[in-house]
Amino acid sequence: MLQSYIDSLKKEFNDYKALGEKTFDQLNDEQLNFAFNSESNSIATIVKHLHGNMLSRWTDFLTTDGEKEWRERDAEFEATILSRNQIITLWNEGWACVFEALSKINEVNISATITIRNQPLTIPGAFNRQLGHYAAHLGQILYIGKMQKGEDWKSLSIPKKK
Repeated sequence: MLQSYIDSLKKEFNDYKALGEKTFDQLNDEQLNFAFNSESNSIATIVKHLHGNMLSRWTDFLTTDGEKEWRERDAEFEATILSRNQIITLWNEGWACVFEALSKINEVNISATITIRNQPLTIPGAFNRQLGHYAAHLGQILYIGKMQKGEDWKSLSIPKKK
């Protein structure tokens, strides 16, 4: 039962990760750094935020609060130009931390309470919370990509009229 739950989470996280990567593949560096206006985030900025969030939430998640003192959340949203390689490196480091955390779940600790921003959560509750957070940001990434590519966008699911 536990392994089935972990496998299901891994699949969901991998599906979201793949959607992001398929979006990155359709865009050039300039498009990855495009922000609609000064109040909007670029894909690069969203990736910086996801990276910071993933490292903060899942590093030592069984013993420390998911909002680490070393995290500089506001800096994640500062507009900076990143190369594709920098974006991919941050992306992969963040996801590696998520998958490493998943590998630490076992029959003994699955019912443990952990904290995120001083809020007590069950381990399944914490992963579900983050699954929703990541999905929201993946939607933003896809939308920004699709908006920029217009008619040249290659659908990542079932194309219209198919």
